[in-house]
Amino acid sequence: MEEFIYEIELKVRDYECDIQGIVNNANYQHYLEHTRHEFLKENNVSFSELHNQGVDAVVSRVEIQYKNSLRPDDIFTSKLNVAKQGAKYVFNQAIFRKSDNILCIRAKIEIVVLRNGKLQKGIEVFDNLLK
Repeated sequence: MEEFIYEIELKVRDYECDIQGIVNNANYQHYLEHTRHEFLKENNVSFSELHNQGVDAVVSRVEIQYKNSLRPDDIFTSKLNVAKQGAKYVFNQAIFRKSDNILCIRAKIEIVVLRNGKLQKGIEVFDNLLK
């Protein structure tokens, strides 16, 4: 089983579901992004402060494998780990339904960092997140 360094518990809101009564696929990206942002906040990384310094972390690629659907009021745990591959920071993420610990999605999100619009091979504030 994959090791995760951060997790957050969230709950499905009914308006996130489609007519089929399951979470719309696009909302999973919101859950994943919220998890990354909370992880960064807990590690004292502020996107607005970085942006003011000319540093922007941007998503360059998203891969999602949908395994099992979440439904209204489901409580779930969103987990992540992060690694560096060349100039990319790769967030491996997964969402598990809490009631039965079943895997709902697995995702790989690649992030690149730009300083004043130019690609950086790395930046200390993000390198410090690597465990």
